[in-house]
Amino acid sequence: MTTPAVSFEVFPPKSVDAAFKLWDTAQALAPLAPRFFSVTYGAGGTTRDLTHDSAAVLHRTSGLPVSAHLTCVGASVAETMEVAEKFHAAGVTDIVALRGDPQQGDCHFSPHPEGFANSVELVEALALLDKFTIRVGAYPESHPDAVSQHANIQYLKRKFDAGADEAITQFFFEADSFLRFRDQCAAAGIDKPIIPGILPITNWTSARKFATACGTTIPAWMDEAYRAAERDGRTELLSTSICTELCSELVAEGVDSLHFYTLNRPDLTRDVCRALGVTPQSTLSNVA
Repeated sequence: MTTPAVSFEVFPPKSVDAAFKLWDTAQALAPLAPRFFSVTYGAGGTTRDLTHDSAAVLHRTSGLPVSAHLTCVGASVAETMEVAEKFHAAGVTDIVALRGDPQQGDCHFSPHPEGFANSVELVEALALLDKFTIRVGAYPESHPDAVSQHANIQYLKRKFDAGADEAITQFFFEADSFLRFRDQCAAAGIDKPIIPGILPITNWTSARKFATACGTTIPAWMDEAYRAAERDGRTELLSTSICTELCSELVAEGVDSLHFYTLNRPDLTRDVCRALGVTPQSTLSNVA
């Protein structure tokens, strides 16, 4: 089996304890030589400054590429582009350009009166700067706001046409969900890389709730499997097995890169990577 390239998503800390978890995660996963770390934005853009600071420090201390999330939520065009310029000044030249979730208290996304209306406009503006590698989100089982899977794929194509270099998908639990989507995208004329997003399950209750909110299909067998594993104290073993099997199926079908949503908990992700043949290449010596 071909060894896949990997990348990892982390989120910015909101406390001292959380900051240590982030750096511990970087320390644990950087030796696997990831293509990049991505650093998320909080819902509604609530962690904009924390995202900037975390991305800058992670890049500086690890020497690895960092792809910072940037959204359209709660900011004017000028404010959003100022954040992008700050990322660039800090050496962060990769951006994950997203529409973003609705602001707290809102059910639906509403553009800022002077802001970008959607992610396509954000990608266009970033592409004009010609300073960034631009990644975007993709939804194998369709975006919750899309009227159909066809519309979902056409919107992804618009983001690529606007200047995106690569897409990272929402997580899914069955390989066929991604493989079917990959084929549909190819049929629609999309030829840029689409990287599957993988969620190692550290807590089934939380993962299930998140999946429901995102519209991710939950296979019926998973509920019973986790009930049995919890009774036997084997949830970690089950999660490692499920995630490794999913990734192995994808790699066997020609997928050459995987993006892991770590939730700042590196152990399960590291175990899965090692099972896939992704082994330490270097050390991260100066993370503080």
